[in-house]
Amino acid sequence: MRSSRLRATLTGLSAILMWSLLGVFTGGTGKVPPFLLTGLCFGLSGLVATLGLAVTGRLGALRQPWRVYAVGTAGLFGYHALYFTALRNAPLVEAGLINYLWPLLIVLMSGLLPGERLGLHHVVGVALGFVGAALLVASGGALSLSSGYAFGYGAAFLAAFVWSSYSVVSRRLASVPTETVAGFCLVTAVLSLLAHALFEPTVLPAGAFEWTMVVLLASLPLGLAFFVWDYGVKHGDIQIIGTAAYATPVLSTLLLTLSGYGRLTGVAVIACLLVTVGALIAAKDMWLRRKAVAAGS
Repeated sequence: MRSSRLRATLTGLSAILMWSLLGVFTGGTGKVPPFLLTGLCFGLSGLVATLGLAVTGRLGALRQPWRVYAVGTAGLFGYHALYFTALRNAPLVEAGLINYLWPLLIVLMSGLLPGERLGLHHVVGVALGFVGAALLVASGGALSLSSGYAFGYGAAFLAAFVWSSYSVVSRRLASVPTETVAGFCLVTAVLSLLAHALFEPTVLPAGAFEWTMVVLLASLPLGLAFFVWDYGVKHGDIQIIGTAAYATPVLSTLLLTLSGYGRLTGVAVIACLLVTVGALIAAKDMWLRRKAVAAGS
């Protein structure tokens, strides 16, 4: 039982690695507007996953009550729609920082789940992670909250709340197979393309390179990542996964630096240390369990 929980936790953590690639791949998609890019990526990932289910005879996993699809659509489409709204109506630095409240909210709300206990070390660990992410995000520009951007700030907070709520509620839907995420992706693709038609000009990827970046986005950050995240938060240690999510902006910065889109600074190194220490503190229970198992053997 413990080994399966650890395996699910590690599976969930792999989503963080994939999301850290989001900046690099998005940077290669040129001027494709966000809702169109989201629609293309979720459409591709949803179609491939659905075809896989058809080939393996598991299409029945998509037959779920409407409440399940309401939760999944609110999580995937709701989060992205609110986040894009925030970016359009508030400065990038402030919107990004408020949005990164979602790992903190996941850890705090997880204490309401049956069988979960919120300890001081969880709070300390996730707080350190938030400080690390805040340092990194704020280093990109002057941080100055203004009442003139209240709508954008509100959208950023709602985005954080929607994604954290979706992640925690998914734990209550552990009996719903992870394959159902394919259906969430398809619905999200349709809604994203509708939003694109209403609010954005159409700018398709230019050339083979940009289309390749779209496919890579659809395969990992806006594809497989949501499947492994679903499995992780349903069956793994959601508090460790939530705390470790603060590694996303740190890893993204490192990858952007390596790919030539950015540069490594002292702030990024400090942020990396804070996120790492915070994750280790939050994972105290897991280390103690492994030590007890090793001593017993």
